[in-house]
Amino acid sequence: MRIEKMVSQGSTGKADLVMPGTNMFASKLRVSDFAPCPTMIPAALALVAGALCGLVLTGTRQAAGTAVSQKGRMFHPGNLVVGRGDTITFVNDDSDLLHHVFVESDSFSFDSGDQEPGSRTPVTFTERGTFQVLCGIHPKMKLVVRVD
Repeated sequence: MRIEKMVSQGSTGKADLVMPGTNMFASKLRVSDFAPCPTMIPAALALVAGALCGLVLTGTRQAAGTAVSQKGRMFHPGNLVVGRGDTITFVNDDSDLLHHVFVESDSFSFDSGDQEPGSRTPVTFTERGTFQVLCGIHPKMKLVVRVD
């Protein structure tokens, strides 16, 4: 759609916007009709600030359903903070390596068994605490999960 700019004949010299193919007198829109309302700017700034705060909070607090990649004999990311009851899905992103995720602690334990390349293993952390997740095949693979 194309908007044409036309100047009203006579009066103030303000530009009117006219939609092509319409009655020019019935469909005039003044440029001033598109000027932002003085209260819109603070509202827009507040909306942007709120969105940025949400991004910052999301960076420190992971949402339920977090995925952890197992690639190159490493966990990616290497540290996580989740809430009690959140699920972390361990994804074997190595095309030629098996992995074997496990957690051993007094309050929470899990053992995935061997994970084939491409497999996805969900683990729900039901207890609060800090847990070290290891790979039973690759002893240098370590992930620290803090459950709030």
